[in-house]
Amino acid sequence: MNSRDRSLALLVALLWGLNFIALDFGLGQFPPFFFAGLRFAVLLPLLLFIPKPDVPWKWLIGYGLFFGTLQFAFLFVAMNIGMPTGLASLVQQASAPFTVVLGALLLREKLSPVQVIGILTAVLGMAVIGWHRAQSAALLPMLVTLCGAFSWALGNLCGRKANPQNPLHLTLWISIVPPLPMFALSAAVEGPTAGWHALATAFDSTTGLYALCGLAYTSLLATIIGSGLWTTLMGRYPASRVAPFSLLVPVVGFTAAWLILDEHPHPLELAAGAVVVVGVFLGSLNLTARRRAPALTPEVEQAA
Repeated sequence: MNSRDRSLALLVALLWGLNFIALDFGLGQFPPFFFAGLRFAVLLPLLLFIPKPDVPWKWLIGYGLFFGTLQFAFLFVAMNIGMPTGLASLVQQASAPFTVVLGALLLREKLSPVQVIGILTAVLGMAVIGWHRAQSAALLPMLVTLCGAFSWALGNLCGRKANPQNPLHLTLWISIVPPLPMFALSAAVEGPTAGWHALATAFDSTTGLYALCGLAYTSLLATIIGSGLWTTLMGRYPASRVAPFSLLVPVVGFTAAWLILDEHPHPLELAAGAVVVVGVFLGSLNLTARRRAPALTPEVEQAA
């Protein structure tokens, strides 16, 4: 991965890590399922001006189903039955090793030894944070969150198989998938009028205004820009090269919560976060290509 694309992957991790602050604001006003559907529903009017990407419907719907719908459905169910928010943001990043394994099994993608070491290092750091935070967490919410992480991994593979010429168009068009099932879940679980009442009263309080700002952030920055860049990188590189960057999301989330919400992480979590950063950097390297470069003949180098 070149320096520019590595910087873009870091930008995605930054946007998605800060997204947990936006979600915290949004969930202060809106019920979870309704908020998850609303974040995609507000993007639907843009489809009047954006042509459908030239990708098979099965990959578009699959991306919207796994990445946009099931991931958040499982995540919010887990949070509703007792999964702590900080731990949920961490466990959800199990999508990275899931994506690497699925990419190797289903897409026949190969890993270099350095990538394997980097991914295992990042997973080790994430596991240390998870172990520290899981002392007071129940097993069932964690398993449900892992189902959400697995759904994200399947969505990553669908996005890679779609490989659109304009990834932003794909990111916008998957918005047709989540709203209907999410609003149906909201009506069944949260009540048929709860979400709409929260939306109607959002302008009446400071909490509601913060929630609308959170909605704007998660829809425009986290979904359009973040997911658009992520889809671009997933189409440009093997899944194993890109997926480890998602392990940086909880590191950004912990830091943002520390600076914005005054939540102080444990020193062990800070050290483990540094391990995750090192592992992600190693996982993004392509040392094999660098070793092969000197083998080029002068004629080939001159032609290049």
